[in-house]
Amino acid sequence: MARTVLANVRPWGGAAGDVVIEDGTIAAVGTAPADGSAEVIDGRGLLAVPGLVNAHAHLDKSWWGRPWVSYGGEPTTQGRIAHERAHRGELGIPSPDSTVGLVRELVRFGTTAFRSHVDVDLGVGLDGIHVVREAVAAVDPGLALSIVAFPQDGVLRRPGVLDLLDRAAAEGADHVGGLDPASIDRDPVGQLDALFDIADRRGVGLDIHLHDRGELGAFQYELIIERTLAAGLSGRVNIAHGFALGELPAARQEALVERLVEAGVSVSTVASPTAPRLPFAALHDAGVPVGLGTDGIRDLWGPFGDGDVLRLAGTLAQLAGWRRDEDLHAALAIATSAAAGFVGRPVHDLVPGAPADIVLLDAENPQDAVTRAPARELVLVAGRVVSGTP
Repeated sequence: MARTVLANVRPWGGAAGDVVIEDGTIAAVGTAPADGSAEVIDGRGLLAVPGLVNAHAHLDKSWWGRPWVSYGGEPTTQGRIAHERAHRGELGIPSPDSTVGLVRELVRFGTTAFRSHVDVDLGVGLDGIHVVREAVAAVDPGLALSIVAFPQDGVLRRPGVLDLLDRAAAEGADHVGGLDPASIDRDPVGQLDALFDIADRRGVGLDIHLHDRGELGAFQYELIIERTLAAGLSGRVNIAHGFALGELPAARQEALVERLVEAGVSVSTVASPTAPRLPFAALHDAGVPVGLGTDGIRDLWGPFGDGDVLRLAGTLAQLAGWRRDEDLHAALAIATSAAAGFVGRPVHDLVPGAPADIVLLDAENPQDAVTRAPARELVLVAGRVVSGTP
């Protein structure tokens, strides 16, 4: 049995102690008994937090590591889709090399678990899924990866895409994605019925991009909630972006949050300062799971992004108007322990039985870490050092 002791660390900013790791899993947190056979890593009194969880990534899209690509698309969802389709081939996207390089960079920032949407369409088929799986495994086989087969170019309007999504689910994709059922396919009932049918037959989850605003977006929230309840898919359906929720009148917003709780539907965000602000405090207080992710990074949708989920947790806290210690702590939990379900883990924390995914930071406490996003001194995946120098 491989045994490692991560000594002299402060889990979640508490008292200094040790984390005992056995075969990639946390066995104990406290004071480790003397054991000459164990590898000892000196944590130097650093703050220890669980590995960061990127709950909304697009690992297949990036041109990371390539010469600069100037942006040339139209500033609409449809315009960006068309631009990507026109130019991804000349850049070799999905690219194994770019994906490996991007994952390595994200791990350097302390991310140890990913939910990645991967384009599935008539042009790339399921190739992107294979690229992402192989790239993540090449960086470290202990990294958690949850795949969303994502129909970026629409579902019903592209005959054959539904079959590809069904095949992806049959071949091991964890979730099937959707995209703006009303404004992209112009058939919200048809798209959602088809996606929920795949989820029900194949036993997979759903993760649906919803950019549509105002009452149009709220209507689609309601359709998703109704189908989740009818299919018994509580805990397996997520709405990504979901901008409409941030634009509704207070009473309407409160009622929709209550319905999300009733149905067990989660929400994920990329904490964009330019998009309508979701009611993070209301979602958190109601118990709606909230995932935080990077979205695309240096891709044909835009040149921005560095992959630092910890920095994004600080942005989320600012957008939510959070300043108190308990709220800043909650922001870090959203980016770590509270996101376990987004990557298929029952627990992702610094507790016995959890995977030994641990990040060490030179910070006083979680609040300091969220507001300052200091360098990641050491990153462990399944108890192995994957970034930093012990």
